Amino acid sequence: MQQYLNLIKEVLNEGESRDDRTNTGTLSKFGTQSRYDLRDGFPLLTTKKMFFKGIVHEMLWFIKGDTNIKYLVDNNVNIWNEWPFELYKKSEEYKNESLQEYVQKIKNDLNFAKKYGELGPVYGKQWRNFNGVDQFSKLIGNIKNNPYSRRHIITAWNPSEVDDMALPPCHSLFQFYVSKSGYLDLQLYQRSGDIFLGVPFNIASYSLLLILVSLECKLKPRYFIHTIGDAHIYSNHLEQVKLQITREPLKLSKVEVDFEGKNIFDIKFEDIKLLDYVSHPQIKGDIAV
Repeated sequence: MQQYLNLIKEVLNEGESRDDRTNTGTLSKFGTQSRYDLRDGFPLLTTKKMFFKGIVHEMLWFIKGDTNIKYLVDNNVNIWNEWPFELYKKSEEYKNESLQEYVQKIKNDLNFAKKYGELGPVYGKQWRNFNGVDQFSKLIGNIKNNPYSRRHIITAWNPSEVDDMALPPCHSLFQFYVSKSGYLDLQLYQRSGDIFLGVPFNIASYSLLLILVSLECKLKPRYFIHTIGDAHIYSNHLEQVKLQITREPLKLSKVEVDFEGKNIFDIKFEDIKLLDYVSHPQIKGDIAV
């Protein structure tokens, strides 16, 4: 995962100081690209401990087309909680509950979850119902039936619905490429990348997607190419990333999927195993909302 450390160094050395929507402040570079070869192992960051459970549940949530955080919080994945909580705080029903109390209500009250756990038409909605088009199912069919097409694309950026989303899609468009030798590659265009918290998650998430689509289409996963528009380090993460670049990357892990007799829509969390993962200790940082 030297590629990720190189990205940190690139932004530290070449980025400009900018104000941002969250009023936190960033060091930002526009237009970066990194390439990860899955034949070398699964690109789950080793210079800090990663939350693989959250990565898997989120990807399965996207594939299902779900946009409500209840599935995630029921599985103790809390990566999306802050955004619907901010919306709830603006409602007449808000009674000064803490974020933790809000999450408990999502877990315990189905009607509350339906009303206040919704993120709007975010990723899953766009993947499975972009103005009536199931992009994901269509993509799978196209890879199988017309593998060398240049149109294996899914976009989550829907101008007609973006204003209704709790958070407009950061990882906004991705494209698959089938090689003549039977490999499958995936390139993601991410309009905005939080290098300390978000980007390591995104690298692993879309690499997992590449593995799952490869299994479904009977291909071999190869390159995940990560292109970022605004690649930024928040000002309150500078010490954390500087610590990371002092750490030596460790051997990459492997991911094993029980795909026997299943298709990509059948896969559950229990079917996906992370093997031989070793990492440096966790590094904490506050999320900017």
